[in-house]
Amino acid sequence: MAGSSSLAAEAGLRPGVPPGSPFATQHDIELAALAAAGGRAAFGELVRRHGLGVRALLRRMGADDALADDLAQDAFLAAYEHITEFRGEGPFAGWIKRIAARLYVKRWRRRVELDPIEPMGEEAEPSEGEGMAVARLDLDDALRLLSASERLCVSLCFGAGLSHAEAAEVLKAPLGTVKSHARRGMEKLRKRLVAPEAQAPLAKRIAHHDGF
Repeated sequence: MAGSSSLAAEAGLRPGVPPGSPFATQHDIELAALAAAGGRAAFGELVRRHGLGVRALLRRMGADDALADDLAQDAFLAAYEHITEFRGEGPFAGWIKRIAARLYVKRWRRRVELDPIEPMGEEAEPSEGEGMAVARLDLDDALRLLSASERLCVSLCFGAGLSHAEAAEVLKAPLGTVKSHARRGMEKLRKRLVAPEAQAPLAKRIAHHDGF
């Protein structure tokens, strides 16, 4: 679509609705349909609604702030160019996050290969003092304590909503490798997130965590 290179920059990836916006009450599916018909302003509203969530996912996958901003903009540009492929079969937030996650993995794979699977070993239980410190960890902190591969697999499968098979395809890694990293990462998160609010199923917490 002509002129799409400046769209995300114009929208600024800002949250919220501008004063007097005609799109305040419109559903994402309606905005996507308008964007498919050439409505740049309608797509700009999608950027404003979901920009922060996309950047948050990218940071949790391992991107620094600058890279998260760059990849989020690239993801929205790609989404605008392929907006006719969004048919509302799932939420727009999930669709754009999958695009962003794939862009991050593509960048990541240029630098490092997926860590080899190591045998699951026994991990020492934290002492009482360590446990109290761990209890104060939030999800962002806990994710940073995972290996790069565990963090990627957990983020792809529970943050971006990819199946294990889809994540394996994106990472170009064996399915068993992805399953093992995701399982190991989730087990580590369960041990780290020991605060009372972490007692709910962890996958549900991660999937509905703010911006994730």
